Amino acid sequence: MAGIINGINGTYHYLNYDLADKRTNFYPLMASPSLIMLIVTVYLKFCTDYGPRFMKNRPAYTLKYPIMLYNIFQVVLSIVLVKAGVRYLFSKEYSFFCDPITDSMDDRYVETAHHSWLYFIAKITELLDTIFFVFRKKSRQISTLHLFHHSMVVAFGWFMAKYFPVGPIVLVGTLNSFIHIIMYSYYFVAGLGPQYQKYLWWKQYLTLMQLIQFVIVIIHNLLALYNSHCNYPKQIHVFIIMNTGYIFYMFSQFYYESYIKAKPKKDDDGKTKIQAQARQGKRLSVGQ
Repeated sequence: MAGIINGINGTYHYLNYDLADKRTNFYPLMASPSLIMLIVTVYLKFCTDYGPRFMKNRPAYTLKYPIMLYNIFQVVLSIVLVKAGVRYLFSKEYSFFCDPITDSMDDRYVETAHHSWLYFIAKITELLDTIFFVFRKKSRQISTLHLFHHSMVVAFGWFMAKYFPVGPIVLVGTLNSFIHIIMYSYYFVAGLGPQYQKYLWWKQYLTLMQLIQFVIVIIHNLLALYNSHCNYPKQIHVFIIMNTGYIFYMFSQFYYESYIKAKPKKDDDGKTKIQAQARQGKRLSVGQ
């Protein structure tokens, strides 16, 4: 019995300390996956059960100003992450075809690892997207895609920040953060009132940009996967490709239903009418 317990303890220590990246393992929430599992579990339970039950006999909250402040926060945080990512991606050591694994303590890599952890923290703060939906009684916007995406990026962000904070995650995080600058700016303007709706004609192109980022991430990892000289773990590339491919499929379905299938058609008088409305306000954030 003692041998089994020692074996479990040894395995736990090996996975959580020996394999972990020394540049990020001392950061908050990095020591163990337990808290992350708890956060995701509570998030899903609240958004699908506790929250809707709490709001059942209550009027919807507007939360206009908290949401506006939240959108500004997300824009500023995304700008910080994009600036850090661009510095790394445009350095002379970086290659789009293979970003090899390294445990270097050089300032450049330490800074990049730090921002990979910050990117993971950003994914946790984005869970508030759904919390706001619950309190505003926007249950139609809490889709399977929305819940899956937000839960997966938190778990994936933690895993990459803990074990591989330098590598493909940098391109993923930089592209995703760039999209979020635009996305949360859109939400901020939309929250100013109906008089600003005329400035939001580009919502369709935001979803298109999200699809393009997924394609870039997939190509990047495919090139590295088939690069025999790249020492980065192939399993990570495969996981990123499969996960991104699945999210690409879900987003493309949303794009088709919202902007192609529901496009305007001419009536007999030559006037336009919408036969199917796009799912307005469905907040889809990535991640890649």
